[in-house]
Amino acid sequence: MNKKRLLIVDDESGFTRLLKLTLEKTGNYIVREENDGTNAWLAARDFRPDLVFLDIVMPKIDGGDVAQQIRSDPMLENVPIVFLTAIVSQKETRNEIGGFPFLAKPVSLDAITKCLAEHFGE
Repeated sequence: MNKKRLLIVDDESGFTRLLKLTLEKTGNYIVREENDGTNAWLAARDFRPDLVFLDIVMPKIDGGDVAQQIRSDPMLENVPIVFLTAIVSQKETRNEIGGFPFLAKPVSLDAITKCLAEHFGE
């Protein structure tokens, strides 16, 4: 099986580091973390992820703007983006923000795993 490439963009480096280590330990993923949202689009162009986990509330630039940068790039326009956010709760009835699916923080490993299985048909 080819390993899927995941880009995690979140200003909380402890969170991205833990998620990277946990997902890479499965042997199914190659994970790149980016903790500065202003670098996210270039990181995505360089890394060519199969999916982007993207925080919404970050200093300097918010996740909505980053998502638009990625979507407007012909090389990246079809890469799935899943928002990770603390601004909504798990109890929310909607399942998208701005047309993108989201996972509410604190996010569980089960929720991440389920999300990845849905996107990659695993």
